Amino acid sequence: MKHLIAVTFFLVSFNLFAQKPCDYSANVNDSIGTYKSTKEYMISEKNFAGNSSYIFYSLALTDGLPTLTVQSINKSKGFLKANCFDKNSKLFLQLNNGKIITLIHIDQENCGTMIRDEKGFDNRVNSGIFMFMKDSFEELKNSPVFMMRIKYLTDTEDYVFKKEFKSELTSEIYFPENYFIDNLKCIE
Repeated sequence: MKHLIAVTFFLVSFNLFAQKPCDYSANVNDSIGTYKSTKEYMISEKNFAGNSSYIFYSLALTDGLPTLTVQSINKSKGFLKANCFDKNSKLFLQLNNGKIITLIHIDQENCGTMIRDEKGFDNRVNSGIFMFMKDSFEELKNSPVFMMRIKYLTDTEDYVFKKEFKSELTSEIYFPENYFIDNLKCIE
């Protein structure tokens, strides 16, 4: 019986402490300050009727200020509308526990960049940097995200998060619901 308890304790302990290591795209500490940023992670992918859209997250810590970078990429042979970020833009995260977390966009207007690829597709790439409100970390570390709403300058878009999905673009499996649970530790 003692062996069974010891083996059970070992397996439970192993699972609790087996966290994924942080994967950084930048980690700089010099006389000017500190900056670390996680690699981009796909949160949403939509492909329908020749149109594609992708949303990526990246967390950053700049001299102690945590931020979330949201990058959207839209691809189409037809018209692509410009969704602009401005000082009034916000990102709302509805958690599975019912709470809503609000992130505020930095005071920088950005409507993205249009790029035409070799296959004749127009690609609009847009990035926005959002600041976390005080005391929102604990909620994000403890509850999966159910839905995201982005308030742009002239429009609002909703994204329902999946528990997991396999990307058609990268063939990798992503877990968007648990992005903050798995990655906030990387910028604390």
